Amino acid sequence: MSWKVWFSIIPCVKRKEEKEERKRSFLKNGSILLKDLIASCDGKSHPIRCYSAAELNRVTNNFDRSCFITDGTYFDIYRGILDDRTVIIKKHYIVDWAIHDIIISMQMSAHKNSLKLLGCCLEFDTPALVFENAGKGGLNDDGSLAVDNELLPWKTRLRIAMQLASALTYLHTAFPRPIVHRNLRPTCILLDDDCVPKLFDFSFSITIPPDQLYVQDNFGIGTSAYMDPTHRNSHRSSERTDVYIFGVLLLVFLTQRAASRRHGAEIELLIGDSKLNVPGGQIQIETIADPKILEEVVGDEQAQQQLQDFLALALLCIQDENEGRPDMIDVAKELVRMDKSILP
Repeated sequence: MSWKVWFSIIPCVKRKEEKEERKRSFLKNGSILLKDLIASCDGKSHPIRCYSAAELNRVTNNFDRSCFITDGTYFDIYRGILDDRTVIIKKHYIVDWAIHDIIISMQMSAHKNSLKLLGCCLEFDTPALVFENAGKGGLNDDGSLAVDNELLPWKTRLRIAMQLASALTYLHTAFPRPIVHRNLRPTCILLDDDCVPKLFDFSFSITIPPDQLYVQDNFGIGTSAYMDPTHRNSHRSSERTDVYIFGVLLLVFLTQRAASRRHGAEIELLIGDSKLNVPGGQIQIETIADPKILEEVVGDEQAQQQLQDFLALALLCIQDENEGRPDMIDVAKELVRMDKSILP
């Protein structure tokens, strides 16, 4: 065989191997997805589009850094244009978490405060997800906008919290069995052009089994600074796990501080701040709230009371014992009451 013939064969063999690898990945990921879909959706179908690896490689220039938005512990996010619309493409590292994300995102897409899943690709070694775009992008750990670190006004923060509470209530109550998010944090919240929040990333979400009040794990799951003490100690997840996490998020919005900060070799937790642990619980809002929002409410007694009520709700959500925390639906109702307490 001549060297010319040999070198013409090599690309054909490589393309064939790549095609076979995509086929194996599709069958492996597809079988896992189908199994989880049947178990999670209770027989109901939620059709989404199945994209090819070639399509996603094309719109991201083979997942080039020029299309890269951000990375997470277990995924990377890219932006591209598919079918003449801007989309967000999320490429996971771990198959099981990607499957959870697809299943729950698909079910949550009907809610206006959940980022809509358009489809997925099963031809990669781990599945990739394709979502609608969110114009303003994500949040930093301290609740500011990731783009330009823009600080959000108080009314916007309150309404984001109110709408996120609605999405979590839907997650807990709208399906045959409650689903627990378990990893809510600012970086999995995206905002559209009107600052409407879109809950994003259900990788750690889990469905509570029939006739059970919680899910028992073998280890703690979630972000440490947000982790429910009950889950940390017993590795049990329930709807009240999300209530605790949401309470920490409320404090982040109120204080404009990340849930954890590093000081040298030590990690400082927001919930451990001495200003939040005043004997008798009489915390002065001026000692804890972000100075920017304090400036906004100067001289407005109703708005100041709104801040105090917001703080009280956050502290109620982060009670150590599950029984001391409200249900998410009651948290959502209280936030709606706060929002309506001052006319726009």
